[in-house]
Amino acid sequence: MARWWSSWTRSQDEVEAGELSTQAQERGAQAIAACQRGQSVSVHGIIRSVTLRPRATAPTLEAEVYDGSGHISLVWIGHRRLSGVDVGRPISAHGRVTCPQGQPTIFNPSYRLYPEPAESPA
Repeated sequence: MARWWSSWTRSQDEVEAGELSTQAQERGAQAIAACQRGQSVSVHGIIRSVTLRPRATAPTLEAEVYDGSGHISLVWIGHRRLSGVDVGRPISAHGRVTCPQGQPTIFNPSYRLYPEPAESPA
């Protein structure tokens, strides 16, 4: 009974986090919260933000990905835009984790994009 009630009273954010965690596990991805510096990892989640950071040497494109357990930054050096890397898009990425300023980051990851989830009727 308690499990049923807790699932009934969970917030939309908690439900989304659970769904994202399940999708990541189904794709064989590691939970972002468990990623440690120096590890070679595969992660899966939803792109929450995309930022172009112009630099004197080379531009960088940064995408923040959320998998229900945590966030990781994917950074592509020398890119201003990558087709399909957009907010709301599911993505799987693979690479070595670094932690500049304490934020888990993968530089120049290999990645795969998935179709955006269909909107559910209101």
